[in-house]
Amino acid sequence: MSQAHFPSIGRIPFEGAKSRNPFAFKHYNADELVEGRPMREHLRFSVVYWHTMCGLGSDMFGGPTAVRAWDEGKTGLDLAKARVPVFFEFTEKLGAPYYAFHDRDVAPHGQTLRESNQWLDTIVALLKEQQQRTGIKLLWGTAQLFAHPRYMHGAGTSPNADVFAFGAAQVKKALEVTHELGGEGYTFWGGREGYSTLWNTDMKRELDHLARFLHMAVDYKKEIGFKGQFYIEPKPKEPTKHQYDSDSAACLNFLREYDLLPHFKLNIETNHATLAGHTMQHELEVAGGANALGSIDANTGDPLLGWDTDQFPTDLYLTTQCMLSILKHGGLSTGGVNFDAKLRRESIDAEDLFHAHIGGMDAFARGLKIAAAIRADGRLAEFVKTRYASWDSGLGARIESGQENLRSLEARMLDQGEAAANLSGRQEYLENLINEFI
Repeated sequence: MSQAHFPSIGRIPFEGAKSRNPFAFKHYNADELVEGRPMREHLRFSVVYWHTMCGLGSDMFGGPTAVRAWDEGKTGLDLAKARVPVFFEFTEKLGAPYYAFHDRDVAPHGQTLRESNQWLDTIVALLKEQQQRTGIKLLWGTAQLFAHPRYMHGAGTSPNADVFAFGAAQVKKALEVTHELGGEGYTFWGGREGYSTLWNTDMKRELDHLARFLHMAVDYKKEIGFKGQFYIEPKPKEPTKHQYDSDSAACLNFLREYDLLPHFKLNIETNHATLAGHTMQHELEVAGGANALGSIDANTGDPLLGWDTDQFPTDLYLTTQCMLSILKHGGLSTGGVNFDAKLRRESIDAEDLFHAHIGGMDAFARGLKIAAAIRADGRLAEFVKTRYASWDSGLGARIESGQENLRSLEARMLDQGEAAANLSGRQEYLENLINEFI
């Protein structure tokens, strides 16, 4: 294992809840069985390239603050090359089995698309070497279609056909390199696919164009033999006022309308759920109910701030809710728990990257164990089952099977009078029940 850039830190061990070692897991034991599967298979942790290597503390009010010795004196392709071994040393020591990237995170923009593609090929060769050396796999790749000025109006929804074409060409290349690296999926994140004002927007035409963009990607995926899962990542706002992929329900509606649902699942992020006015559990349940839950971006937002803060998850209620929904809907297969999270601007040392990821991994490991304990206990599931018992036989079963209609139901209620008494929802009891496990 390489020691070049973090010489004082070895592979992060599991030491248990009583450990006071800040560079050890207290709860994430990769080999521990939960519901018959090792934790590593349930959680499928992934480290992101963009925040980990490129996030240096800049925000809209100030420039970089992070101290990164490996970046000093380097720019362009030289900087991109230097970051690759650092990233894999970090990910290997952390023990995460996966990583994820945007094309322009790992390689810079060239003067032309041809040059950008050549530079990307250079870095992909280095990524492939490191994957082979470490055994770390690519969870998913994607194209960055939002940062460059050409995408100021979006990519697939741009009013400029040339920009649409450039974005499509960029996705083609990103799909090819994801396939080359053995990626288990590919994510479409809209970024700027939305509008700032409807005064200058033909919404129907933009949505038609976005659907055409995605159908082109589906066709090319088949052409090159890429077997990875396609994902759409819901995001409600920032930087645009409205984004077409605003939440799980909006994404599912779009995918159904344009006959794309068979080809896509959702990659759901906690901070995006918050910005949409939902909980992460809500977004997971909407996706799971449609058999479209694919992967998650594991972070959290600050409810007092109205933008994408992308903080590392430490809230055990959040991680428990996530894992309850994920277990309920069959777990993650091609997807994973992807840490789309960044250090706070004031956390400037490279070691802080370890503290942040260790904390997030432990929080999800505890959430997994708590969720499994709640499921094994059975009281929560039994309560929900009892609450809907009137639908399991008799009138409810006949309604669900289509044997009743408005006339028959009216006749029943005219003769019966008042409906049967409701049961208490017992929210307070259930909140107390969950607290027994946390």
